[in-house]
Amino acid sequence: MDFRLTDEQRAIKEAAREFAEKEFTSELIEECDREEKYPLEVVKKARDLGFSTIKIPEEYGGMGLTLFEEVLVTEEFYRVNPGIANACLSSTFGTELLILFGSEEQKEKYLRRVTEKHAITAMANTEPEAGSDAAGIKTRIVKEGDEWVINGTKTLITNGSICDFVLVSGRSFEGEKRHYGITFAIVESDMKGFKATKIKNKLGLRASDTAEIYLKDVRVPEENILGEPGKGFYYLMEFFNHTRPRVAAQAVGIAQGAFELALKYVKERKQFGVPIAAFQHTQFKIAEMATRIHAARLLTYQAAWQCSIDERKPELSSMAKWYAGETAVYVADWCVQLHGGYGYIGEYAAERFYRDAKLMELYEGTKEIQKLVIARNLLGDILKRFGH
Repeated sequence: MDFRLTDEQRAIKEAAREFAEKEFTSELIEECDREEKYPLEVVKKARDLGFSTIKIPEEYGGMGLTLFEEVLVTEEFYRVNPGIANACLSSTFGTELLILFGSEEQKEKYLRRVTEKHAITAMANTEPEAGSDAAGIKTRIVKEGDEWVINGTKTLITNGSICDFVLVSGRSFEGEKRHYGITFAIVESDMKGFKATKIKNKLGLRASDTAEIYLKDVRVPEENILGEPGKGFYYLMEFFNHTRPRVAAQAVGIAQGAFELALKYVKERKQFGVPIAAFQHTQFKIAEMATRIHAARLLTYQAAWQCSIDERKPELSSMAKWYAGETAVYVADWCVQLHGGYGYIGEYAAERFYRDAKLMELYEGTKEIQKLVIARNLLGDILKRFGH
């Protein structure tokens, strides 16, 4: 499979690298990490240049490009600093659901708020007792007359305390299977009964907003229901097909950034009178890190490319997300190890990459869930035969 980039794709990739290297200054990186500060001005600049609206169709003010181009931008942003990158590129998180399943009226209203008014978005499915078990949610979205009433709690929601609107999942009715009966609604953050509290003291990605959301008798009109009531779980699975390759690209970017840091350090740091790059053990680790990154990148590109040509393969998206996530953690770990004691000190970027990397194995489905998705897609017939 040929992943030679077009002239346009190379230009996008180079523009993303230039933007991140210029705007993600060391002072801003340290301030956002230390104070858990959301870098709104940089987020707006990234939005104005189209980096965070790449996949939104042109008719709604977006770039109208594909997941593949989004992956290229994601990798370059996360290579420089994952926290600020996440704030910038996740400022439109959840719009994938609108693009895939929203009505024409919903797209015109809400996507234009994103592209023209800098609206920040969110998607809320995870709950205190429902993370990997996406069908286990307890939030209720029940129809009463001409409105739908929402009650429940969502947690670990990206942009939860700063969003202008959020796509919320809830159970509307009980079906034959627990995956049936889940509905998505568009909730505006200024609606009565909506409350969000920022989650602080995170291990990594501290520039990105994460919150717990409380919904008490929130009333939304019929036109805010996304797609067909009861089909929300299946919408969510399709959503993950599009977002997991992007998380894989985040992981590749983190791995690349940590690798470059380690490579530079081992060339400069001397022990026993020679650069530590002269030691065979160091050479082996550099080789292993580089090989894993290359493999993760190719897997990520293939998963993104499959989505871009509308030939989505859930197992491929999960392979990319799982392997790239583990690669980010592996490379960041060895980046710290190769730095020795200096890698443990906050003024060195090595420890930040180490902290940021771990989330790549957790959100958008843990690595254990990815393995289940892969196995079930490859072993589907026999698993169904034995009731699994």
